[in-house]
Amino acid sequence: MTGIVISESEPLPVVFVTVGTTYHTFDRLMGWLEGWLRDRPGQVRMVIQHGPSRRPDGAEGFAMCGQQELLELMRRADVVVTQGGPGGIMDSRSCGILPLVVPRIPELNEVVDDHQVRFCTHLAQAGMVRLATDEATLRAELDAAIADPAALRIEVDSGHVEAAVQRTGELIDELVARRPPRHRRRAERRSGR
Repeated sequence: MTGIVISESEPLPVVFVTVGTTYHTFDRLMGWLEGWLRDRPGQVRMVIQHGPSRRPDGAEGFAMCGQQELLELMRRADVVVTQGGPGGIMDSRSCGILPLVVPRIPELNEVVDDHQVRFCTHLAQAGMVRLATDEATLRAELDAAIADPAALRIEVDSGHVEAAVQRTGELIDELVARRPPRHRRRAERRSGR
């Protein structure tokens, strides 16, 4: 239990951020959020499930929590920001919130390959997420979301959640299947191809 509570009568807009359960840090996102918060003192409450990443100054946070507590924090938030994994995306959508998504990138050792970028690009094109791949876009999306949180509310059709999760898994499998084996990618990088 985190001990963090988001009441229904919060005086400030609440942004909830989740980075998932991976052992990889996501300090790039933490820095972007810290800068955004610094520019809005006293204007927003941010709660972050930060995993092994550092907690941004100005935010409340915790490393991990149980699934039910995570879902309750999402339901009560005005805005949800998540990494590009299917779990956080589908959890947010199941709570009636269109998530702002920042995919992890392998070049910064945030994830093992670029599956999150490809997956999130596909979901953004389908209107299932709002995608932010750079700090300026994240700031603009957060500002718009805080100005009109209702714009990120979606209808929850619980009958389709299971199908969506199934399809998400299929899409990930398809994306991974298209990639050459890791040893071949390493050899190609070494040879300059």
